[in-house]
Amino acid sequence: MGKRNRGNRKITRRCFIKTVGAASVGAIGSSFLPHRAFAERDHILIGFPTPVTGPLAPFGETSVWASKRASGEINKGGGIFIRELGKRLPVKVKLLDTESDPNKAAELASRLIMKDKVDLMVVLHTPVTVNPVSAICERFKVPCIASDDPIETWLSGGPYHWTFNFFWTVPQSVNVHIGIEDMVADKTNRIIGFLWPNDPDGVVASEVWPNIYRERGYKVVDTGRYPSGMKDFSSVINTLKKEKAEILDGVPTPPDWATFWRQCHQQGYVPKIATIAKAILFPSAVSAIGGDLPHGLTTDVWWTPMHPFKSSLAGYSCKELAEAWTSETKQQWTQPLGYDYAVFEVAADVLKRAGSLDKGKIRESLAQTDIDTMVGHVKFNERNFSPTPLVGGQWVKGKKWPWELQIIYNKDFPEIPITGKILFPLPR
Repeated sequence: MGKRNRGNRKITRRCFIKTVGAASVGAIGSSFLPHRAFAERDHILIGFPTPVTGPLAPFGETSVWASKRASGEINKGGGIFIRELGKRLPVKVKLLDTESDPNKAAELASRLIMKDKVDLMVVLHTPVTVNPVSAICERFKVPCIASDDPIETWLSGGPYHWTFNFFWTVPQSVNVHIGIEDMVADKTNRIIGFLWPNDPDGVVASEVWPNIYRERGYKVVDTGRYPSGMKDFSSVINTLKKEKAEILDGVPTPPDWATFWRQCHQQGYVPKIATIAKAILFPSAVSAIGGDLPHGLTTDVWWTPMHPFKSSLAGYSCKELAEAWTSETKQQWTQPLGYDYAVFEVAADVLKRAGSLDKGKIRESLAQTDIDTMVGHVKFNERNFSPTPLVGGQWVKGKKWPWELQIIYNKDFPEIPITGKILFPLPR
């Protein structure tokens, strides 16, 4: 296929300021908010743009529930004590659906800042959502807590002063993928093919991962970058078959992966192992592939009920958070649950220490964050990010649920327990 579709290389701050509209942004200027008498405030407002619908909806599946649960815990006893006001204020969260659209995410962030006058922004769920919102918060000098955006992809839109991100790094993800594949590499021909979408995740991964794999003794098959939403992957599959790639890797979206994986089986291409980021993180996305096709697929694991962390708001475990989700929604736990909850743990801690609704003071408190959360320890460095744990897992047929995710690789974080042995090779 070659290196086609070189557009849309990175979601940068400049392109999203242009998206929102230079005229409207410029007219507001750096002092866009009128001075308000904080003493008259009766609540703290947190903005939360998130993908509830669209192709990224599996990422935002737990956003509404987690924000309600966390804010309810924060507001027990009257909310957060604001020292400068001498009183407690409850937290209110305004959640808006980005529809999985980066342009919409930027527009909603602007609305939350300009119209709703949020005191703090939180944002998660891939660079399609996080990068544009981060850009708007930087432009308008609004403190923002970000997560679920790989660090290097997020940094491509920087530098950042007002936005802080906690999540895993690209090297962490590469280590997990290679770690899983090294477990069985001697039983393969060590030829690996990659499935790269032409989006921010695919751009960064395609420029970084292949060289690392070559250094580790793998032969890399380059299939280029495909446009998101592609319906016919025959050219990609033919390349993988021709080059005899027995290992498959990539970072597609859930709908693209489902289309691709079905066509692989239809066209007689099934690698011995497939380690896929992003697309198969969630039970709903895995089930949507259909039949037994998900059995044995491996992926990154950011968070599970087995992780040994506790809530800083209420003291309960990851397992108890997952059980509460299932009890109330009747749905299986999903990886973003811990992060959707943790952004509010960080928000509460930041606001308590700031003791003020002044955005500059909230920003300074955010920079000094040092807290244990439901996803691990969060302490931001001089570049405004904090890496969080990442391990490897595999989807297998479940006992309680149709598909269950087992942890099979934990070399970098042995405190997170292994829960199953690797299934190899993939069934045909």
